[in-house]
Amino acid sequence: MQHSVVTTEGPRGGRGGDEAPRMRLLHSGLRLFAAQGFAKTSTRELAEAAGVNIASISYYFGDKAGLYRAAFLEPAKGLQADLAQLSDPGVALPQALAHLYAGFLSPLRLGDEARLCMKLHFREMLEPTGLWEEEINHTIKPMHEALLGLLCRQFGLQKPDDELQRLAICLCGLGVHLHVGHDVINSLAPQLNEGPDVLDLWSDRLVMYALAMIDAEKTRRQSMTVRKGRAT
Repeated sequence: MQHSVVTTEGPRGGRGGDEAPRMRLLHSGLRLFAAQGFAKTSTRELAEAAGVNIASISYYFGDKAGLYRAAFLEPAKGLQADLAQLSDPGVALPQALAHLYAGFLSPLRLGDEARLCMKLHFREMLEPTGLWEEEINHTIKPMHEALLGLLCRQFGLQKPDDELQRLAICLCGLGVHLHVGHDVINSLAPQLNEGPDVLDLWSDRLVMYALAMIDAEKTRRQSMTVRKGRAT
């Protein structure tokens, strides 16, 4: 059964010096919801972990569902890819891809909080409250459509075909794996995630790999056209 988290209004803003307890609640919510899920986390646990009274949850977030919503959405809020950059025909392909991957990589600058966010997203998929569907409809789908538009312009297509859909998913997969496979990367080659400029280096490489994938698809399509021409 799904909880009606998605019907809760967004988090209420703090008042000046009240921001500290609100942020403590947000952080404790992220940690506890990621570890236990929505249903198994009590308001008492959340308040105790944040060092505040239970009434603070309703004061800042409305209720437990509002705190869950804030923990799910706020840490990476505003860090998604700039869709305008993907949709603008005047933006060159490398720059558009750089904006795309900046959206993927920016949450990683949050450090441990980024991994808790990923864990909470996984738990939301397994124990849905409705927020994951909302995330798909309001964030993931618009980004995917913008990327498809960018690729259509590159390939001279009026609308995307299945191969372009496949390419778009693979391009996004480059960025997604840095989140999902973070611990795996740390086990295989931990130096790749070390250093002050590591995310900038990852971004440069992702753009380079993405351009190579796009070129490979162009070559495949050209080869198919030549084969069809010979066949006729």
